[in-house]
Order: sequence, then C-alpha cells, then structure tokens
Amino acid sequence: MFIRQFSLAVLTTCLLAFSTLATAQETYELRLAETWGPNTPILGETTRNMAAMAEKMSAGRLQIRIDSSNKHKAPFGIFNMVKAGQYDMGHTASYYYKGLIPNAMYFTTVPFGMIAPEQYAWFYYGDGMELMEKVYRPHGLLSFPGGNTGNQMGGWFREEINGLEDLQGLKMRTPGFAGEVMAELGVAVTNLPPGELYTALERGTIDALEWVGPALDLQMGFHQIAKYYYSGWQEPAAEVQFLINEKSWEKLPEDLQEILRVAMRAAAYDMYAQSMHLNGKAWAQMKENHPDVSHQTFPPEVINALRQATEKLLAEAAKNDELASQIINSQREYLEQIRQWTNISDKAYLNSVSSQTGD
Repeated sequence: MFIRQFSLAVLTTCLLAFSTLATAQETYELRLAETWGPNTPILGETTRNMAAMAEKMSAGRLQIRIDSSNKHKAPFGIFNMVKAGQYDMGHTASYYYKGLIPNAMYFTTVPFGMIAPEQYAWFYYGDGMELMEKVYRPHGLLSFPGGNTGNQMGGWFREEINGLEDLQGLKMRTPGFAGEVMAELGVAVTNLPPGELYTALERGTIDALEWVGPALDLQMGFHQIAKYYYSGWQEPAAEVQFLINEKSWEKLPEDLQEILRVAMRAAAYDMYAQSMHLNGKAWAQMKENHPDVSHQTFPPEVINALRQATEKLLAEAAKNDELASQIINSQREYLEQIRQWTNISDKAYLNSVSSQTGD
C-alpha cells in the first residue's frame, strides 16, 4: 500500500511538473496593426524593434506579427480594429482618433505644451499613465507610450506666411488639436494618411502639410514641391502609442505581460533617440543638397494668434468635459512646475552656448 501511495505521489508530482513546464513553454502570438506603410523609417522600425525584443526576452514564447497599412488597408482604423479584437495590438497616434474619443488627442501632444523629456516625466512620474487608462479602459483597451518624434516641424508651405491673412482659406493637412487651432484662424484643415501626402501636395489638393521632421520629411520628397519649411508650435513632443486589446493582454501570463511592457518602453525610448539622431543627419543633408529650401519661423502675430486660439479651445474642452478638464489641468500644472527646471537647465545652457558661439 505504501509503495502504491508513494508511486502515485511521485507520478502526480511528475505530471504537475510536466504541466508547469509545458505551460512555461507555451507560445503566444499577437497580431499588431500599424498606421504606417511597410518599411516606414523610425515609426515602422519601432514596432519591429519592440517585437524582436519581446521574442528574445521571452525565449521565443511571445511572438508578434505586424501588419502594415498596405495589408489591413485602414491606416486610421487601428483603434476600431484593436477594440473589436481583429488585432491584439496597434501602433498609431492617439490624436488620430479625436473624432471617436476626443480626450485621446492630449496624449500625443498639445500645442505650446511639454517637450519630450517633460512629457515622458509626466507619463511615468506624473498623472499621465493613470489618466490615459481612464480614457482607454472603458473601450476595453490599454495604451502605452509608443515612441516620440521630438519637436515636430510646423510644415511645408508652397507660399511664404507673412501674416494672418496668408492663412485664410489655406488648404492644409495637420491632424489632432493643431488642426482645430488652425481652423480657428481660417485654415481649411484636412487629415490624410501618410501614403497620400505627396500626391495631395503635388496635385494642389492641399497647399501645405505638416508631417514630422527632416528624418521622415526628406524621404517623402515634400521639398521638391513646397520650398518654405517652418519650425513648429503645434507638436513640441509627439508621442505615438501602442494600443492593446485588454482581453488579449489578460490572456498573457504575468511574466509575458511584464516582458511586453518592458519591450514597449525600451522601443519607445529608442525611437526618441533615433529620431533625434536622424533628424540632425537629414537636416544637414537637406541644407547641403537642397539650398533652395528656406527655413522659416512664423511671424509673431501668427504665433500669438495660434496661442490664443489654443487657450480658447482648451478652456472650452475643459468646461464641457470633466475628464478633459482633469487631463488639461494635470498637463498645465505639471508643465508650470517642470518648465522652471527646463528653463534654468537645458534652455539656459543652449542660450549661453549660442551667445558665446554666435550660433
């Protein structure tokens, strides 16, 4: 009897151990849809970087298959596809979905708002992640920072902008909150997916467009059509996002959830560093190879009007929506506190160096 009981106990232990090992080695595959086309620099590299890290850290247990916009045919449909469970994950920009969930746009950027280091500090050490969860969780979604382009340029214009009158009736592609601000100043705003931008500018469907910065703009060829390249005001830090269907997330074991979380965060930071590097490299190439491109800054009266319109729209949004008010006030209060440090550190350093070198 003792021998039978002992044997049964050993067998049970072995079966449990085998079951645990089998579970530990189970492979999970997630499907990710991205807004970007195949082989898109920086943005597309970020998703592949994330997937490769997740697979390696999990010893192959977590695999992520990526479909670009040419495959799923819905570059601005990522939110709906991930929410419906057609895809487990998405890589896109939160402000593309302001028509579906208006409060999403604040998590990409806000005109005249935080620069990238300030914004990352707000996400991870301020209220950013908690507020973003309040926006996305009711839709069965989780959202994580997915990479930052840094300060974006104000756009490519066929004609020089000398004053507010030059914005009246101007047809421009610019998304998110910036589009609403521009519309306040008389601009005819539209939003087009990346793959349609060059053709729209070439055919005159639009007179101007805002995309990202030199690293991505140069290879798009906008400089061949529009010669006036303006510094930005609208996206001082543009954070894209990883969207995850909550049910897909909950199916993952805790260790794979943590691996995925780390892979997304590492890939997001790498995108920011890569953007900085490639923007500097591309701008140097542009100045050397395309001297007919004229770098411009918007006149003070235009900047002042844009700032006033931004404040007006933010006040209206905060008045009409309690959650919008929480987000806007959180960002404003955080910016007021952290910008004091930015001013006496990075800004003071750059101003000092500039005054000494004459740059």
